[in-house]
Amino acid sequence: MKKININYTLNLLIKFVLYVFLFYVLFNANINMVLSPFAFGMLFALTWANQKVYLLAPANLIAGLLETFSLENAISLLCTLFVLIVPYFIHILCKKNMKKWEFGVFAVLSQTAQVVFEILSGFSPILSVVNIVLGTLFMYSSIVIFEALIIRGFSNKLTSLELVSLFTIVLSLSAGLVNINIYDFSFLKLFVSFLVLVFAYCSTPILTLLVAIIGGLGALLSTNNPMFVTPFVLWALLALIFKNHHKIFSIVGVLCVEILAGFYFNLYSSFGIIEILPLILSSLIFLIIPKKVLNEVAVIFNLSKDRLAMKNVVNRNRELLHKRLGNLAEVFNEMNIIYRNMLKKNMSKEEVAKILNEEICDKICSYCPERNHCHRTFAEDTKKVFDELINVAFERGKVTLLDIPSYLTSRCKQTSAILGSVNALTSQYKKYLTMMSDVDTSKILIADQLLGISKVIGSLSKEVESNISFDTVRESKILDELTYHNIVCIDAVVYEKDIHTEIASLVVRNEDSARLRIEDCVGKVCGQKMALFESFPSTRPNYTVLNLRTAPRFDCIFGIAQKTKENSKVSGDTYSLIRLDGDRILFAISDGMGSGEKAENVSELSISLIENFYKAGFDNDIILSTVNKLLNLHKEDIFSALDIGVVDLRNGIVDFIKMASPVTHILNEDGVKVINSSSLPMGIVSDISPIVKKEVINANDYIIMISDGISDSFESDEELKNEIKALKIKNPQELADALLNRALSKNNGYAVDDLTVLVIKVFES
Repeated sequence: MKKININYTLNLLIKFVLYVFLFYVLFNANINMVLSPFAFGMLFALTWANQKVYLLAPANLIAGLLETFSLENAISLLCTLFVLIVPYFIHILCKKNMKKWEFGVFAVLSQTAQVVFEILSGFSPILSVVNIVLGTLFMYSSIVIFEALIIRGFSNKLTSLELVSLFTIVLSLSAGLVNINIYDFSFLKLFVSFLVLVFAYCSTPILTLLVAIIGGLGALLSTNNPMFVTPFVLWALLALIFKNHHKIFSIVGVLCVEILAGFYFNLYSSFGIIEILPLILSSLIFLIIPKKVLNEVAVIFNLSKDRLAMKNVVNRNRELLHKRLGNLAEVFNEMNIIYRNMLKKNMSKEEVAKILNEEICDKICSYCPERNHCHRTFAEDTKKVFDELINVAFERGKVTLLDIPSYLTSRCKQTSAILGSVNALTSQYKKYLTMMSDVDTSKILIADQLLGISKVIGSLSKEVESNISFDTVRESKILDELTYHNIVCIDAVVYEKDIHTEIASLVVRNEDSARLRIEDCVGKVCGQKMALFESFPSTRPNYTVLNLRTAPRFDCIFGIAQKTKENSKVSGDTYSLIRLDGDRILFAISDGMGSGEKAENVSELSISLIENFYKAGFDNDIILSTVNKLLNLHKEDIFSALDIGVVDLRNGIVDFIKMASPVTHILNEDGVKVINSSSLPMGIVSDISPIVKKEVINANDYIIMISDGISDSFESDEELKNEIKALKIKNPQELADALLNRALSKNNGYAVDDLTVLVIKVFES
């Protein structure tokens, strides 16, 4: 425990010394020897970044007095600290965080004493105001980089705004360090040479040259002397030339430039071992920094290499996935062919009659003493009688004594046995045919599923066939735009899924994930409306992944109105409204034949199967054929009228699939359009060929689906159409309620059947 306390105290002491040095440098930083706005701005920025005020306050006071020891300066410093500390601790006691604008106000007020003393000493009030404004701007600029490094850490690339903030701090530190020398030991050279070596190793050439130029400009800003700009730029150039080799080569290059500038070109007023010592010291510090640490720092400056590798991996994996999915699709297609080839071909009616004829003869006539007489003398007549009996048994299900000709009953003593055998054999064969038909239907059902899976996997294979085109320029712009609106986003990826769809994936703080401004920012950068379609927790704690994509041209809202048949506990009508992949909306009504629990179960089964098949990506034909076969295989007769609509929100095309369902209406300003169909319900016959009708819809169109309880309440489809046309209602829920009430009014408020109205309004996204 004692060791932990010592370490904690030591860490606080080191921090305190660093704060004193930092503030001392910034108190020495000035603009043209007149303005000094940096120290108080940094004090408030560090306080915003949750640094310990009990360290910052005394460090600022000591540094200020070291720079200028006077009563006026002491009063000014104490005024600054008072205006900072008192509101700060009041907010802590109230458990309320200070906002940025409040920090700005207090930063301005903190300079009151300083301004008073400056005016009393004859200093220009205008310059005092400029000093406060620049200091406040410096505070906000510093807050930007502190938020990035303290909140996000060294794990994500800095945005353009954050880089500007970082270089502003470099400029201010250079302006202060140029005025601090001990026996010609230049702290400015120590600082800039170290930055140049680190930037050369960790960032881009442009940023390296920029930090060197800014280091020289900081000195120019304070001393009006451009002496340092040229050597600093030359340091950067030599460090960049050798950056791909060992670190020692960059160090030697920088040292050679400094020696040539001092000894050969006489750039400095004096030059010796003390003047070159700062570069040697910074080089040694750079050498001992572990490569792992430098790589972590490199992330905040330049992710292009790592992310290029990442993107290559993504595209390579997509290529491999495309091949594997293609092979898998072929496997399922082959299995589909195998199952279809396993179907048993039923014999013709003539072949069946011949087999049963032979079996009856073998079973009944084998031991009859009149066998030879019947099957030789009257062979044709006997065969004809047996064939006719078998045909009658197939058609009517049973034969009787009346079906046997009189000439056969007069000479045959086995008529009862013949009738029993014919009835028994035909009944057995019918059961066999039914069983074989069910087996074949099951095989076709499996084959259809295998074919559907093959098509789905094939479409997935095509989807991942092309490489993803990432847009790094827009990624950087999105980060900048979100930062400008105070939304912390640690990473952004932008790519084109297809020619119609652009996708942006963002990693933002949990508290920012629900902000509507995100869609606006991303849409502004991408040049089109973007909509959020997915969000989930990030692997990094306290962050959420948001996936946005190009918003479709249209969107939908809907209204539903239902009424259960009188004296019935549950409704046999079931509706569905779900969003599918590819910006499509599925809406459907399933009406189980009859009412009550059985009808409800049938409609729910049908709608549930259809929903899941559509979600999986199966084709219309396979979906409806499969659901129909499943219903047809049921032991009981279960039928369902089905009304399906699938609207593509990108182009406004709707696929209508109707099976024994009432008419669907499209209501718009031009009138009412009717969509109808005459196909059988689901489950009636084993094979169906659904008809898909395509219609184009526009903004503010209403799609009105109804169950037969609604349509049967009106005398004709024309009357129903006129009733819909007469409804001047814009809200889809109110429109659905109104149509349901009209239908009830036709039967004096009595629900003669289950009633359902589903209204979908299409509007511009």
